[in-house]
Amino acid sequence: MFKYFIFFVTPLILFANLTYETNSNKELNTLDSFDIAPSFLYDPIMNEMRNKNSSNAKSKHFFKAMNEAYIFIPAIKNALVKYDVPQEFLYLAMAESNFRTHAYSKKRAAGLWQFMPETGRYYNLKIDEYVDERRDLIKSTEAAAKYLSSLHQRFGKWYLAAIAYNCGGGRLSQAIRKAGTDDLNVLLDEKKKYIPKESRFYIRKIVALALMGTDEQYLLSSEYEYLLNRASAYTISTVKLASGESLNRVAKILDMPASDLKKLNRHLKYDFVPPYAKGYDIYIPYVKLAEFKQKYYEEPIKNIYKIHVVTRGDNLSYIGKKYGVSYKVIKDFNKLKNNNLRLKQKLIIPISKKSKVAKLQTKHYYIVKKGDSLESISRAFKVSVQNIKLQNKLQSSLIKVGERLKIYE
Repeated sequence: MFKYFIFFVTPLILFANLTYETNSNKELNTLDSFDIAPSFLYDPIMNEMRNKNSSNAKSKHFFKAMNEAYIFIPAIKNALVKYDVPQEFLYLAMAESNFRTHAYSKKRAAGLWQFMPETGRYYNLKIDEYVDERRDLIKSTEAAAKYLSSLHQRFGKWYLAAIAYNCGGGRLSQAIRKAGTDDLNVLLDEKKKYIPKESRFYIRKIVALALMGTDEQYLLSSEYEYLLNRASAYTISTVKLASGESLNRVAKILDMPASDLKKLNRHLKYDFVPPYAKGYDIYIPYVKLAEFKQKYYEEPIKNIYKIHVVTRGDNLSYIGKKYGVSYKVIKDFNKLKNNNLRLKQKLIIPISKKSKVAKLQTKHYYIVKKGDSLESISRAFKVSVQNIKLQNKLQSSLIKVGERLKIYE
């Protein structure tokens, strides 16, 4: 009986040892990808973070972020590999934004990688009236990869690149000079405080998240086991749309929720593609690519957006306010070289469904005629000059013929 017991139990013991060894190897490989020594596995603060994140409440938060980002995680990994950045830096994005492409900080940092406007533009991310490519999941990742590569080239180790990403290269160089070494354990000294507290926690947080994300046993023991296969099965494709194309129309053609398509294209500030001459690239799920190629066709912009016929007193600012769209957008869409309009001119107005069109009642407005002054208008409508100035934000009493003034009787 005993020998049968041994026969039955031995494979379980061997499997357990194999599992432990496999997990141990994965942990060491994860640390190695950051150029961190194996002894860091025993860092008490990092382990405390790891244990807290593994608790029931925190793990749901972790898995929710992973679950919502599953469709573009492979694309992010591919972009990192393209610039020779370890895939584990995926968790730097998680630490920065929790994989929320629309994340925005009080310091004006935006997107997955929390780029400041100046840094984003330095790495050729377009930020204008139509797009903020800091929220573009591929372009921002490539920019982050270039930045991290330059930091790695400067400091020679990946964990130093991660720290510099948080506190800046100059601050880290100063810390290394002061410490006399770039050894991680020394830089993380809680008493000497060579690097800021935020940075000391930052590198630990990234490593803790990476260890959780690569722990197959941890994933298998949770209700989110499916993430192991799901993340590798889904990806996205890039397709070019014509100037002014509507995301809602594309979503309808692909028979998918518009909210899902917009989630992949948070960098677009409106529902439509910018009016750039060569069109613009957007992202769709890879599983929809064949359908896009088969069904998509261009449609004239005028059949998608409203047409506004210019009347007396109209100007771009007024028309923009009326439709809830920036006057610059109207100007670009209609390829206007200046702000001048002519009567009965037809303007294409790109409007998102969410835009609230302001109903401007004409009886509360007055078109300035030749010979008018603020005094004569105030007498005619029995309102004070000061009231008219406040309503129209006028800095002086000068008014122009054809100007539309807001008047409250």
